[in-house]
Amino acid sequence: MSGNSRFIASAQEGAHRDLEGLVRRHMAHPFRKPVADYNRAAFALAMAARAAWNREAPLILDAGCGVGWSTQRIAETFPDHFVLGVDQSLDRISRGKPLPMPANALLIRADLVDFWRLLAEHRIRLSRHYNLYPNPWPKIGHLARRWQGHAVFPVWRELGGEVECRSNWRIYIEEMALALSLLSGQPVVAEPWQTADPMTPFEKKYLASGHELWRCRVSLP
Repeated sequence: MSGNSRFIASAQEGAHRDLEGLVRRHMAHPFRKPVADYNRAAFALAMAARAAWNREAPLILDAGCGVGWSTQRIAETFPDHFVLGVDQSLDRISRGKPLPMPANALLIRADLVDFWRLLAEHRIRLSRHYNLYPNPWPKIGHLARRWQGHAVFPVWRELGGEVECRSNWRIYIEEMALALSLLSGQPVVAEPWQTADPMTPFEKKYLASGHELWRCRVSLP
């Protein structure tokens, strides 16, 4: 994969000044948008696959899994867990298949906004929760489209688990760290990230293009 990825351009120079207020408002007012039927069907399929493999297996969510590289890697790293790779794009999760997915993993097409809420609705807790290289929505007016500024974000607290988010935009991770600090009541920091073994095509491309990589992590109780 060639290193030709553009650097993120934004008028923002730091975390958005409205982020804290937005997160607090979302925490105080639960998101009530109706869940789409196709997402309920996808959720039922995912839970049936987990039950067929091992109903008691700890669950890992690879949110926005894309083509599934990271889902495959996570499942191989945690063979006693069941790993769900969820992406809203059928094209992405179908691209280049058949990908040799381990028996303890499943790629499924669903909207994460609904999928996260369905997990919470069924009182399902996550062991680990990965959010790797999400769309940064870099314009100042895009704050509410970033996961840390979205109305669904407080649902993450109900899901628990070891949360890890990575991005090639430092400001995104600084915002995510702030939002996770508000959500968890714990200090969360943005830290540089380097790897010789990238987990996603984006991570591989950004490294080849000379981008700085950043991550933040927290354990939600």
